Amino acid sequence: MRRTLIQSATIISMDDRIGDLRSGDVLVENGRIAEVRPNIDLGSGAADAEILDESGRIVIPGLINAHMHTWQTALRGYAANWTLLEYFRRMHAGLATLFAPDDIYIATLVGALNQINCGATTLVDWCHNNPTPAHTDAAVRGLIESGIRVAFFHGSPKPEPKPGEPHFSEVPHPRREVERLLAGPLADRNGLVTLGLAVLGPHYSTLDVAMHDFHLARELGLIASMHQGGGPAKTQGGWEKLIEAGLVGAHVNIVHGNDLPDELLQKLIDLGVTFSVTPENEMIQGHGFPITGRLLKRGVRPTIGIDLESVLPGDLFSAARVALSMQRALDNAEMRKSQGTIPATTTIPAREALAWITTEGARMLGRESQIGSLTPGKLADLVIINADDLNLFPVHDPVATVVMQTSLANIEAVMIGGRWKKRNGQLLVDGLAQKKELLAQSGQRLVRDIERQGHAAR
Repeated sequence: MRRTLIQSATIISMDDRIGDLRSGDVLVENGRIAEVRPNIDLGSGAADAEILDESGRIVIPGLINAHMHTWQTALRGYAANWTLLEYFRRMHAGLATLFAPDDIYIATLVGALNQINCGATTLVDWCHNNPTPAHTDAAVRGLIESGIRVAFFHGSPKPEPKPGEPHFSEVPHPRREVERLLAGPLADRNGLVTLGLAVLGPHYSTLDVAMHDFHLARELGLIASMHQGGGPAKTQGGWEKLIEAGLVGAHVNIVHGNDLPDELLQKLIDLGVTFSVTPENEMIQGHGFPITGRLLKRGVRPTIGIDLESVLPGDLFSAARVALSMQRALDNAEMRKSQGTIPATTTIPAREALAWITTEGARMLGRESQIGSLTPGKLADLVIINADDLNLFPVHDPVATVVMQTSLANIEAVMIGGRWKKRNGQLLVDGLAQKKELLAQSGQRLVRDIERQGHAAR
């Protein structure tokens, strides 16, 4: 039996029955959380256990990054000054077309490792640059090698069509490729790396394609995730037709959703649809204000994603803070306008934002019984934060410390499925320097080749 006992830490369980413990213990056995309470005594069984005194530390559930295009890791910062329209043209119609499978592999591997480094134990990898099975297999290989827990959302590329080829909006999601993955590397529905679909949805595809893709997801029992927003919809009234066909439910995930009318948003919520907000990128590139507040007013919470490391950092704490701060600012402005003053108390507590990157991510993936909180029986995905660090000490409100002040510098340890992936502030990975060099070579070649074609960043 493999056991680890974390002692004397501040515990933020995100489980209402357990609550927060100013000084508590977490016992991990065979990859799962066995107990969470003060003063766990192993008795005679202590001899074969790893026992850690974590005084001055805060233990939280592993973070869940609900949306990221990990294949862009080698292009970090390259698209920082692009609007959404420039991104479509320069990334999807430009840089993306230059990726070989090896580029996908190294970007996905290092991007996933960075997520672990930043405290994420689960990543939704929205992979929509896979023109061949070899590209897809390279991404999956990188994810498996990283050791992170992953929902691999298989997408499709979006180049400009060549003469005689259909536009990508007219191309159904490839059933044969999805079935190949389900029969091969992603056959285990409860494995470390599982499959979902990154479909075009009615905003980016014809109605026939949207109908095909939604039927495929329902038939195969997979999450169907899609972008919603960024220019006019390809299929006007598409959502209403999908709803009429009975194809919209809790397995549907909408990313962004900034332009959804209130009436349609409510219909989608009533059907159990989940929503993933990428706050920084939505405001920077021109999607509009995130719909965080619109969801909260209707009794549901968003999940939070990084979206693009070609634009932004990969730190979920920062993304949650941006979402929280932006919505508080909108609420304050609305109250000033209507009442002539700011609210008497904050409209969104910090704990809400922590739920967006833990429990809500688990719910979106349909894995709330397995991850998202420090609950006995769940998989042992957790993060240890050094609260003695100068930027966090002293701690008055542990939740506020985690949400409002924690950064990558404070992530001391990360455990996934009972196995340490980061200890003492260092990733436990072999050959990291070589991996970084391969990433640099990939990014330099891609940038060099696209700039030769006259699509340089500005």
